[in-house]
Amino acid sequence: MYLYMIICIIGSGGREHAICKTISLSSKISKIYCMPGNAGTQQLAENIDLDINNFKEVLKFLKDSKIDLVIVGPEKPLVNGIVDYLESNNIKVFGPRKIPSQLEGSKTFTKNICKKYNIPTAKFGIFEKKENTINFLENSKFPIVIKADGLAAGKGVYISKNLSEAKEAVNEIFDGKFGLAKKILVEEFLNGEEMSFFIVCDGKNFKIFKTAQDHKRVNEGDEGKNTGGMGSYSPSGLINEILESKIINKIISPTLKAIEEMGEKYKGFLYAGLMILDNEPFLIEYNVRMGDPECQTILPLLKTDLIDVCNACCDENLENLNIEWREEKSLCIVLCSRGYPEKFANNVKIDNLNNLKLNNNDFIFHAGTKEKENEIFSNGGRVLNFVSLSNSFKNSRERAIKLINQLNWKNGFFRKDIGYKIIDK
Repeated sequence: MYLYMIICIIGSGGREHAICKTISLSSKISKIYCMPGNAGTQQLAENIDLDINNFKEVLKFLKDSKIDLVIVGPEKPLVNGIVDYLESNNIKVFGPRKIPSQLEGSKTFTKNICKKYNIPTAKFGIFEKKENTINFLENSKFPIVIKADGLAAGKGVYISKNLSEAKEAVNEIFDGKFGLAKKILVEEFLNGEEMSFFIVCDGKNFKIFKTAQDHKRVNEGDEGKNTGGMGSYSPSGLINEILESKIINKIISPTLKAIEEMGEKYKGFLYAGLMILDNEPFLIEYNVRMGDPECQTILPLLKTDLIDVCNACCDENLENLNIEWREEKSLCIVLCSRGYPEKFANNVKIDNLNNLKLNNNDFIFHAGTKEKENEIFSNGGRVLNFVSLSNSFKNSRERAIKLINQLNWKNGFFRKDIGYKIIDK
């Protein structure tokens, strides 16, 4: 039995604020730190302004503060091996180790697993040179999908309608728009509907951790540039029992088997980005953490203590935990800085936040915010997440939009059509 634990959450986005809020409801907590956190986490926890990529400094703080459990929110420290580093220094940490994290860190790592274990995915080619990629594209069918191999904060994916768009994508990736690019992935375009499928895993067993639908494109009708996510809803309208068992048998179980056969264990959240075609699932990509903004949509539905989930995973005892959920429909709308995902201004004051009247089914999760002298300012492209739970997605969307309109932040914009495929059918 764990009681009065001191927790440290690593990260500073909407996902981390949602984790912080959910954990703050636990009776087993005595103190929460967020590193570095944001203006929202500051209301629930103590923010620690440290560079989360400097593992040595992070470790010193964790030891000095007698942290009982670390929860890693974002992908970059996971892919860089923070879990291995902390575990080797006797720190209990929730999240996958470095090798399993390559499921997100390298798209070619994942595609090679798909090939070896017959996991359904789009046909693909991997290229290391710009010229070879363009030669291949000149003989390809369009539309086609082009991806940076490594981490790109949800933005390194291009759906190119023709050769000139494809060439532009290849040039941007190889010219370093998302950091050093040694490889590029070109894959066929699958014309289905997307779904986010989450599990939580303890290295031996896993449990389903809800489904969601994310809206990545900046403009209404899913048009325009890719973003880190403009909004989401949970559960996905596509999920059914037959599809769920196909996802587990054809995608999740073979992937976990692949990790096991590498001599590794997968612990933490695993998020499969799927394309559904005629009730058949195809793997688009894996993320090795909760999605953002899907996390903000899913966690308010969780009835079970999140600390119990994390501890069960760390202790390889998930089999004995029953994860319970609320039945409502959850929808999240992201309020962004004007100009995102291109150039936008930071440090724009956000008035009126404390005047919004929230009921028990309303949540505002901060993402790109910071506090200075008791005032809140924008500090990123995606600024605030408005989440509402109700008996219908339509009601949830109307409620979230009403709150955003009441806030009336002049530097913000948002999509009014989140969930349109399921609401406006």
